[in-house]
Amino acid sequence: MELIGSTQLATYTRPKSSNFLPAISTTASSYRSLQPGYTTNQSANVPWRTNMYFRTGSAIPSIAPTSHKDNQDLVRAKTVFFPSNRTALMTRFTPDDWYKSNQNNYRESESSRNSAERLRRDTIRLIQDREQLTRRTQENTSRNLGERLNDITFWRSELSHEIDNMVTEIAALTEVKRRLERGLAETEGPLQVSQECLFHREKRMAIDLVHDDVEKDLIKEVDVIKSCQDRMRRCLDKATAQLSSNRAAQHELERDQNDKVMAQRIDDRCHQLRNMSNGISFYRGIERLDPSLSLPDSWSRFTDDNILLSQSQRAASHKLRDEIEVLLDTTSNEMWNQFNTVNVAFTNRVSEIADTKNSLQAHLAKTIQEIHQTEILIDVLKKAIWDKENPLKVAQTRLEERTRRPNVELCRDNPHHRLVSEVREIENTIHRLKERLMEAESTLQNLVKTKVALEHDVSIKANSLFLDQERCMSMRKSFPSAPRLVGYT
Repeated sequence: MELIGSTQLATYTRPKSSNFLPAISTTASSYRSLQPGYTTNQSANVPWRTNMYFRTGSAIPSIAPTSHKDNQDLVRAKTVFFPSNRTALMTRFTPDDWYKSNQNNYRESESSRNSAERLRRDTIRLIQDREQLTRRTQENTSRNLGERLNDITFWRSELSHEIDNMVTEIAALTEVKRRLERGLAETEGPLQVSQECLFHREKRMAIDLVHDDVEKDLIKEVDVIKSCQDRMRRCLDKATAQLSSNRAAQHELERDQNDKVMAQRIDDRCHQLRNMSNGISFYRGIERLDPSLSLPDSWSRFTDDNILLSQSQRAASHKLRDEIEVLLDTTSNEMWNQFNTVNVAFTNRVSEIADTKNSLQAHLAKTIQEIHQTEILIDVLKKAIWDKENPLKVAQTRLEERTRRPNVELCRDNPHHRLVSEVREIENTIHRLKERLMEAESTLQNLVKTKVALEHDVSIKANSLFLDQERCMSMRKSFPSAPRLVGYT
């Protein structure tokens, strides 16, 4: 039922969506009073009022506006107050429409509230589920970080243990290498002694310059020492290369350990981060960045390979140390055995030369004595020859005097025969004495030559004895001891 004189008419527009309720500010504006006492401009701000049929007019006709447009509005306003004219107008909505509109509004409101409530419940459930999922995921991530820290700690301990073993092995190999270098340096002295012995023995003279056992053993000693030096140098080169390999393996282990220390520090800091920790921030797109260089399998295999490489290098280094120890003992024994062999040969040779020298000196003394006797003999022969000259002169003088006998007195009588026989006998004696004198003089010359030869030979033996005994044997007293040859001192 409408009251005559009321101008409150409304039009309804169906909302395009289920959320048709206007904003609070818009709803509040719909409750404004539309009494004639308000200005005409207020009706223009009402969103649900139409300007076609409704416009607020003045209740006093005398003050109505005089413009043509205002006259049209005034005519429309006047029709409201006359029922006969209003019924003639085309009605926009019926009461059923108004009722249905209200029912639709109720249903839409209830549907919107149900949707909002369902959305709220689902949202709360989603927030709770996502909160639990986020918490579980964070816990799993923290647990994974903890497991990762345990893995890093395990491999760090393995690396530290292997590094300690490698450092110990490097120190041991360095010490053995130092011993090998000292042993190699100690061989220079014996080699020089052997070479000097050969050089000094080249000063032997004449017949003593022989290729005897001493010289053979000295040459063999030089060869043995040089062979030992060659083997020691080759082993020293191996030790140097092995030390380089050991240090390279140690460097890889230390670099891996340093990387794991840094990774452990970072993962530990990440493991300790919480939602309320300081220093957390947004890093947009960081999840799309993958700077990874390895996978868990390749990561553990990398460290395992480094450890296996270090262990193999340590095994090779230990084997090389054993080889060096055996080499030092072997070379020391070889050089000492040859040194003793040479010394025995020198001793035998010196003894032999000394015996020969003594024998030569004894023969020289006898020769000198014989020369003296021969000289006396020569003097005796000369005196005997000289003593036969006067008897020969007497006999020859007698014969010559008897040749002066006259005539028949010149008889070949017995005295004549006896004188001739005497002259011949004395001449024969002188001839034989002269022959014996010549033999004595020749023997003396031979004795003198023998004496000179013996004296020269004695000097040769004395020189050889001096070289072997004084020069060579005195130098060979400085041969290094066995501990020095193996590098302990």
